[in-house]
Amino acid sequence: MRDFTLRTYRSLLLTLKKAKYISLTFEEYCEMKAREVSPAGKFVILRHDVDLKAANSLATAKIEAELGIKASYYFRVVPESNQPEIIRQIAALGHEIGYHYEDLAITNGDKEAALAHFRKWLEYFRQFYPVKTICMHGAPTSRYDGRELWKTYNYRDFGIIGEPYFDIDFSRVTYLTDTGRCWDGYKVSLRDKIPQYQEEWTRRGWTFHTSEQLINWLTNAPADKLPNLMLTTHPQRWTNNKPAWWKEYILQNIKNIAKRILIVWH
Repeated sequence: MRDFTLRTYRSLLLTLKKAKYISLTFEEYCEMKAREVSPAGKFVILRHDVDLKAANSLATAKIEAELGIKASYYFRVVPESNQPEIIRQIAALGHEIGYHYEDLAITNGDKEAALAHFRKWLEYFRQFYPVKTICMHGAPTSRYDGRELWKTYNYRDFGIIGEPYFDIDFSRVTYLTDTGRCWDGYKVSLRDKIPQYQEEWTRRGWTFHTSEQLINWLTNAPADKLPNLMLTTHPQRWTNNKPAWWKEYILQNIKNIAKRILIVWH
């Protein structure tokens, strides 16, 4: 039990700081992009998808705040994620709050109903923070990709300035996510991946399986060879509690098998 602990997460953050990364929320990235301003150096956008176990997110948020780092936390509408007091505490620590939307899956593909659902819950989350960015929840068991909603409607009509899968220039920002409970989980992910760039990142050696491998790369790679990053974590996976750690480990391995089957079917 070494990887996916809060101790390892703290070590990852400290390594990013030592590598001279400037940490940005996704909101800050979008605002700088709109002003055509570039950070004074390499940057990392820290994004957290709060799918389940909201209390785990508060733990990572506290570690980040202690280290002077701000991150973006995206909450779903489901009770396992939508914990008002925890959302308030994370916002009070200086982090960005966003909506982790899955409206098309919830409304079974009815786009009109999905937009109404989106509008309702966006306003709900804005009671905690002036939400300016959103992020799609992959919803692997659903046939509906939440991003399809924006082929009919425009999220900018709701004061939203960014959605990572649309508004990050991935030719300039490398995407790493712990989906599948590993850093190369895009192989078993239906939607949380950037297919058009994944092969190029692999060719450059910018893919990793464990956090230790990621930390070693950040530590040993020449500074001018390190790219800008978006790091996405699912805090439900990060814990120092041994029973919870083993439960997540076992369940995720089962889920990964199911995801492989879903990918084949798709």
